[in-house]
Amino acid sequence: MADDSVSAMRRFPVPDMDELPEDVRERIEAETEDAGFTPNVFLAFAYRPSHFRAFFQYYDSLVETTELTRREIEMIVVAVSAANDCYYCNVAHGALVRLYGDDPLLADQLVANYRIADISERERAMLDFAVTLTEDPVRVTEAYLQSLEDAGFSRRAIWDIGSVTAFFNLSNRMAHLADMRPNPEFHTIGYRTTE
Repeated sequence: MADDSVSAMRRFPVPDMDELPEDVRERIEAETEDAGFTPNVFLAFAYRPSHFRAFFQYYDSLVETTELTRREIEMIVVAVSAANDCYYCNVAHGALVRLYGDDPLLADQLVANYRIADISERERAMLDFAVTLTEDPVRVTEAYLQSLEDAGFSRRAIWDIGSVTAFFNLSNRMAHLADMRPNPEFHTIGYRTTE
């Protein structure tokens, strides 16, 4: 575990797995088994176990209890993270866009400029809203919500878009604070190989 944690974050010490509470250690081990490596965000947030628990409980709720598809969630994460220049989340969630979006080019388009990405008008409306809520939240008015309803989103889905946006603004800022580094594995996940 020590080798994985060396670059998890640069500004705070990464805790030793043996010193973590059992529930935190078990969650990290489960994620490691599932991914095949330990995503550095788990090691970084383990610095404060009570924050780790709250962060991942809310994250789980956002991706499990939602009217959004996983592709839509990950698109929001990457567009918001691009607006915030968050290296960790752009790389890690870019990998998830490639997986859930089944499109190896989409993540790069979203990171560079979601406005030129090959996406539907509905998805563009969703990302316009997420980036506006990130960069200029006072512009989010009832008229803005109505435009999302006109694009096909229910009020619950709009809440979900806002919740994912707000959560990843927090995540981006913590990644900047800690100088979290994406695992090398994230850089190659979801790209098709030619034979």
